[in-house]
Amino acid sequence: MTSVHRSGDRYPGGDPAAGIESLHAFSFGSHYDPDNLRFGAMLACNEERLAPGAGFDEHPHSHTEIVTWVVEGELTHRDSAGHSTVVRPGDVQRLSAAGGVRHVERNDGDGPLVFVQMWLAPRDPGGAPAYEVVRGIADSTPYALPEAGALLHVRRLAAGERTAVPDAPHVHIHVVRGRALLDGEELAAGDAARITGARGQELAADGGPAEVLMWEMNG
Repeated sequence: MTSVHRSGDRYPGGDPAAGIESLHAFSFGSHYDPDNLRFGAMLACNEERLAPGAGFDEHPHSHTEIVTWVVEGELTHRDSAGHSTVVRPGDVQRLSAAGGVRHVERNDGDGPLVFVQMWLAPRDPGGAPAYEVVRGIADSTPYALPEAGALLHVRRLAAGERTAVPDAPHVHIHVVRGRALLDGEELAAGDAARITGARGQELAADGGPAEVLMWEMNG
């Protein structure tokens, strides 16, 4: 079963006056939707836009796997475990909040910052926080997140190029750039598809190149 969720239906959040614009795909913060709390292990898929100098001041997380994909600009990240990095397009950043961690996310650059941040539920809560950045991840190298029973597939497709959708109990597809076709359904940038019991499906770039994030989830 496939359900399509359009970019225009996302819940707007953030603080535009402070240079923070957010679009939430799931129930988040003050926006509560009991019918849209999670999909598989995924708890959140947020599109964030930060103006130069804007950011999220230090705030806490716990019992959450947080994966960030930068679309444009540079994300400055610092956390209470002592990590301090700049994350750029093509990098995958993961913060395992585990028993608890605090962090700061900012746009310290001169241009706009756009990123997609995805929260997944760990199979076993608690433990010690962990942090990782994979620089310039390749299309052919899925990013494993065993803590959540999930794999992230980053696909950058040329016009007309096709890619297999993983066979899995749950697959979440988010179109970052361009347009894609899934079983004849057109997905534009910011659109998402949630597939339950994926089997033998394909995704194709439509009319030009496309960049897509696909989560393969076992639970």
